[in-house]
Amino acid sequence: MNIRLLIMDVDGVLTDGRITYTSSGEEIKSFHVRDGLGIKLAKKFGIELAIISARFSKITELRAKELGIDIVYQGHFEKLDIYEEIKKKLDVTDEKISFIGDDLNDIPILKRVGLPATVSDAPDVVKRFAQIVTPQMGGQGAVRHLIEIILKRNNKWEEIVNTYSI
Repeated sequence: MNIRLLIMDVDGVLTDGRITYTSSGEEIKSFHVRDGLGIKLAKKFGIELAIISARFSKITELRAKELGIDIVYQGHFEKLDIYEEIKKKLDVTDEKISFIGDDLNDIPILKRVGLPATVSDAPDVVKRFAQIVTPQMGGQGAVRHLIEIILKRNNKWEEIVNTYSI
């Protein structure tokens, strides 16, 4: 079954989970460019994208805007109600959703979706609920890896490769 929606956690998935503060209190996070390209390809080839994060961060807001991710929920430690809201808003069933998370509060969604995924450095208890454990750790291109799997399952990957290998 084709995946229509990819929902992502941020800290520990799109980032390595570390949060750095400057002496003036500004937050610093690093994102991997391959995740960014993967997200843009997913969007271009018809996959809806969303973020649900337990923390609020202006940096997450900026990165989501830069990548064209319009559905962004931050500050929600308990994520299942937000998941249901997104699902209803986009009129998509569990089977057509993939979610990538990395910690205990992500398990309720991992148990629901058609393609649950996590990163290689997630706790073992989280890995038990994932069909896909990416070879990459969080913040190291794990989302890109998952997107490539989704695009292959959706029969879009060869079209993408052919576009760039003229």
